[in-house]
Amino acid sequence: MTEYDNTPMVEEEEEGIDFLKLLRQLLRGWKTVAVTTAVFTVLGLVAALTMKKQYTASTVIVPQLGSSSSSSSLSSLASLAGIDMTKTSGSELSPLIYPQIVESVPFRLEMLYTPVHYEKCDTAICMFDYARDYGGISVIDTVIKYTVKLPFVILNAIRSKDEPVELDNILDSDAVRPVEIKKEEENFIEILKERIRLSVDNKEGYLTLTVKGDEALQTAELCIKAQQLLQNEITRLRTEKTQAELKYIQARYEEVKEETEFYQDELARIVDRAKDMTTTSAKIEQNRLQSKYNTANSVYQELAKQLEQAKLAVKKDTPVFTVVKPVTLPIKSSNSRLKVLIIWSFFGFIVSCGIVLARGYWPMLKEKWLAEYEDVCDNSVE
Repeated sequence: MTEYDNTPMVEEEEEGIDFLKLLRQLLRGWKTVAVTTAVFTVLGLVAALTMKKQYTASTVIVPQLGSSSSSSSLSSLASLAGIDMTKTSGSELSPLIYPQIVESVPFRLEMLYTPVHYEKCDTAICMFDYARDYGGISVIDTVIKYTVKLPFVILNAIRSKDEPVELDNILDSDAVRPVEIKKEEENFIEILKERIRLSVDNKEGYLTLTVKGDEALQTAELCIKAQQLLQNEITRLRTEKTQAELKYIQARYEEVKEETEFYQDELARIVDRAKDMTTTSAKIEQNRLQSKYNTANSVYQELAKQLEQAKLAVKKDTPVFTVVKPVTLPIKSSNSRLKVLIIWSFFGFIVSCGIVLARGYWPMLKEKWLAEYEDVCDNSVE
């Protein structure tokens, strides 16, 4: 008895699929199923044993934006009509922009050089320095690099021969400079893109920041740093306009204050000197200084009020972040070796079943194609 039964399993297309015959075909090819599944199980076991543990830390933040009563009323009326004001409001920074902050290159560069603690290091060290000094390359990474990724390795080697362009030779000192990325930083930036994620629940109004890492403590610290950096960046973007106004008023306030104090000192000196003098010129000079002092003092008092208002505006625009779910130290790894082994074994079983069924169907399909080919040839001869 052969392993495969070449008898067609489906005699007529209208009858549909005979699952009982399919089952008998799989039982006849049990050796192929067992061998193929065993091979994939061994590959899954190797992948599971060589797999690096990965930990996940997350936090949930609710930003208190503090909009005005009129805008909140307008948002309520718009929500009844099915319009989302958070997407169309120009005066507020939409929460839908927050994921773009996390995915930006400056944010990832800041995270790349943020010191965190690793098991191999006694002191905190950034991810870039840790990978350079302590991060070893596994055998599987090396095999993949010089097999699957070999064309990209060759292209990168060719590109690396090109001399880098110095931006200082192109841009002026006052020009807006682009963000420069070193060749060594490019791979880490792509890794951080996958490891740091921010999701926004626009309906409920909260942010979920998720960070993945190779070690438990390193992942938790990286998540805390990402949370702090995100809060600082959101605060900077929301208060950028009011901070600029505050800076301008502060500078004018200092200038007018210095001018007012100067006129005040000069006026006091003239008054002291003119006690024993009754000349008209002394009185005229005193009146002139008094007029300048009064003008400068009135401007100084007005700027003092504007300065306090600007400070209040900055505090008003500064968002308050409520941490609903703080960062906790992960205990278990987020990736399971058993899960990897099961996936590989199941995939091997599916592939083996496909091979057995394909071999059972192949004679029927071959006979059908040959018959159609002979009919075409006969029709062409006639």
